[in-house]
Amino acid sequence: MSARPEKQAPPDIFYNETEARKYTTSSRIIEIQAKLTERALELLALPDDGIPKVLLDIGCGSGLSGETISENGHHWIGFDISPSMLDVALEREVEDDLLLSDIGQGLCLRPGTVDGAISISAVQWLCNADKSCNEPRMRLKAFFGSLYKCLSRGARAVLQFYPENPAQLEMITSAAMRCGFSGGLVVDYPHSTRAKKYFLCLICGPPSVNTTLPKAKGEEGGSETDDNSDDEENSTVGFSERCRPRKKLKVSKKGKAREWVLKKKEHRRIKGYSVPQDTKYTARKRKARF
Repeated sequence: MSARPEKQAPPDIFYNETEARKYTTSSRIIEIQAKLTERALELLALPDDGIPKVLLDIGCGSGLSGETISENGHHWIGFDISPSMLDVALEREVEDDLLLSDIGQGLCLRPGTVDGAISISAVQWLCNADKSCNEPRMRLKAFFGSLYKCLSRGARAVLQFYPENPAQLEMITSAAMRCGFSGGLVVDYPHSTRAKKYFLCLICGPPSVNTTLPKAKGEEGGSETDDNSDDEENSTVGFSERCRPRKKLKVSKKGKAREWVLKKKEHRRIKGYSVPQDTKYTARKRKARF
């Protein structure tokens, strides 16, 4: 089995001119990208009011997923770190805006200006420390924090990715919740070794009472392309509240303050220092002066 792409080189180096053109001209990849983007838009659950929305395509590459967004009548802004991928997108004359950007350093957009966001096969790249200055948790924090700010209140983001292991999956989902998102994980075809797909469905703000997401596909054990099944339990959508870590409570020394001060003064007397005599006012808190 070949190594995962993110293990071979950083994305801006791995997707060079040759790899970018090979990726874009593969009929298999084009088909997969279209299906994943359609599924992401379904989970995005945009209101059917006939008004085009402004969406983010995070890790847009050569614009394959963006084409599906345009076909659904929406505008999009694409982010990618690979200049070669964006050059191919320009040659293909994609309709919307492209930005050369490292999402691990945050998204430079005004707060509350975006109606939704999707990402296809990109977020797992943030978990690799391919440079000494790149720390995965800090890069995830910068990405999710800036994504939360640029989304309008109640907007959704659907991120499809390929976690390397359960620890990486937990690191990505917990990073999103710590930045204020609520939402859940949808795993399509959880019993299949090949067709299994992970979608992190995030909501900007706490979930409302009527907030629901589509049920994961293939929960009955069937698969789209593979008949082999695992022992993994059926995956359903679970909602999580924001889970910022609690601040540590300061331990009060009110009852032990006098005892501590007297012990400290006695210790200094033993060392030969000149220490004031103990009185009833020793270690008593002074009133604030105005």
